[in-house]
Amino acid sequence: MDKGNKPLIILTGPTAVGKTALSIRLAKAINGEIISADSMQVYKKMDIGTAKIMPTDMQGVKHYLIDEFMPDEDFNVVKFKQLALTYMNEIYAKGKIPILVGGTGFYIQAILNDIDFTQTVDDTSYREHLQQVADEKGAEFLYEQLREVDEEATKTIHQNNVKRVIRALEYYHQTGKKISEHNEEQKQKESPYNFAYFVLNHDRSILYDRIDKRIDIMMEQGLLDEVTSLYKKGYSKELVSMQGLGYKEILAYLEGECTLEEAIYVLKRDTRHFAKRQLTWFKRERDVIWLNKSEFEDNEDAILEKMCETLHEKKIM
Repeated sequence: MDKGNKPLIILTGPTAVGKTALSIRLAKAINGEIISADSMQVYKKMDIGTAKIMPTDMQGVKHYLIDEFMPDEDFNVVKFKQLALTYMNEIYAKGKIPILVGGTGFYIQAILNDIDFTQTVDDTSYREHLQQVADEKGAEFLYEQLREVDEEATKTIHQNNVKRVIRALEYYHQTGKKISEHNEEQKQKESPYNFAYFVLNHDRSILYDRIDKRIDIMMEQGLLDEVTSLYKKGYSKELVSMQGLGYKEILAYLEGECTLEEAIYVLKRDTRHFAKRQLTWFKRERDVIWLNKSEFEDNEDAILEKMCETLHEKKIM
């Protein structure tokens, strides 16, 4: 790798593993600033359910792509890439190092491998047709259509992520190519950065326990009130933002589809499943440096020391 390439640090891992606290310590240690690679923390008014870091907890470290869009504004990987690159240039101009922090693997990949989204066609008629199909026949019907043309894509796209299912079908319709093949081609591109790609992880039983406890804390902090307030302001379940974990489950309760106890049970179960899918994604990525907290006996000082050693070796700092 050309060591003249600009430095980039990635800190990711499954939800609730402890990325936020470690990222602050890392940024302070290496003179970095943080860009959130999280598809939910970008939304204003959505604080508790997204486990968003508050300004009082940032310890003077500048954060980007947190609280920048309203819940009814469209935010996607294309916008993420455009904004993240802009902010990275600002960080480089200060003589600092950008740190991408978050669990949305596709967002990270978009930056790291400089994925090209220019093949997107402006004609939205087919996309609108697919959305109508999803509304009338359900997410599962649309998902099966994708499985017929691109089974590989269904291994990384969840059935309930209707937006990504539509994008994959639209891409196939427009180009005659499978989006899974396109993504694999893009993934093999040489990164333009001198990077370190850290994945923080923990033993599964401990991680799942952390997830359950985090959701209990969210409820204590007022998640129900947060979602109720959004609901009363007209932010409905049709919005991409309100399909996020913690929001769609509570919305189901507010609309009388289940009890609150059932909603919390589903939220915990689906968050554990989400963490599992995140780990599956990161295991497929190249050049990943795994940091298993159990191997460091949960000692954050030791983890940070290991990260800094790696950054020195890669001449990133």
